[in-house]
Amino acid sequence: MSYQRDYILRMIEMIAELIAGILGLIKKGEFEKASAAIDQVYYDMLKEDAGFFRNIELDKLTDKLIQEHNYTKDHLEILAELFFVDAELNKAKKEEELALFNYKKSLKLFEFILNDSAIFSIDKQSKISTIEKEIIQLTRN
Repeated sequence: MSYQRDYILRMIEMIAELIAGILGLIKKGEFEKASAAIDQVYYDMLKEDAGFFRNIELDKLTDKLIQEHNYTKDHLEILAELFFVDAELNKAKKEEELALFNYKKSLKLFEFILNDSAIFSIDKQSKISTIEKEIIQLTRN
């Protein structure tokens, strides 16, 4: 395994721990701390501020990141997780439109990653199902 691939895998493991911590803050109602932690992870992991990613249009998301910024599938997976946790925070704060938008971005990235992979991932398929349920619930409200 290459050094860069090993580094990316460590980053993905680390992001899982950070996401779990952020979800814990959201459950406790510590929205400001959760928001600050999310913003920090965007910058630390992807070297751009959260606003950069939040402002990319849904239909241009994968093309812009892959073609213009040379992001890999691993970067997109980190971003998909961040959009998911962003959506969870939005939902907890009753910002339903924003939650829906972030869930859709997360879903688009996870579907892209899964469709582009030669290996089926139960974890990613489970995440996609969870996000689809959230989107359905939010669009019914």
